[in-house]
Amino acid sequence: MEKIHATTVLGVLHNGTVALGADGQATMGNTVAKSNVKKIRTLQGGKILVGFAGSTADAFTLLDRFEEKLNGYGGNMKRAAIELAKDWRTDRYLRKLEAMMITANKDEILVISGTGDVLEPENGIASIGSGGNFALSAAQALKKHAAHLSAEEMVREGLTIAADLCIYTNHNLVIEKVVQ
Repeated sequence: MEKIHATTVLGVLHNGTVALGADGQATMGNTVAKSNVKKIRTLQGGKILVGFAGSTADAFTLLDRFEEKLNGYGGNMKRAAIELAKDWRTDRYLRKLEAMMITANKDEILVISGTGDVLEPENGIASIGSGGNFALSAAQALKKHAAHLSAEEMVREGLTIAADLCIYTNHNLVIEKVVQ
């Protein structure tokens, strides 16, 4: 059986606000398995957002582990992300998981990968998934040339452009903002 995967997740930190969004498409091979998947989760009463791409079951496993780390480190997102990445890279079971995550709080956005990376983008924009580069390019252009837009508007437009170009991304968008 083929794995369910493919998505686009985009996060933008702009003018003191953070928005994280994703499309709703899950594919199995070259077939749309579901069109309204919710790939954005709120943690810590909305103070932390998590978006995931990759195999759905693997992503939920990592989400559970991240939430455990977050609770264990008093809500410190960066510390929880680093500890998750260390476990993900060294644990024999976790090492086989195929997913990526973006986490965000009011101050920063992080990309967490299974290779042990915890990346904080320089420009406050992060993307993952099959349409990630389309969404990233659009958001970078908007941030540079349409700075009057909100973080949420930039995420919406970036994901819309990705959905127009990437066959694994649809227009059923879920966008959340970090609670201040």
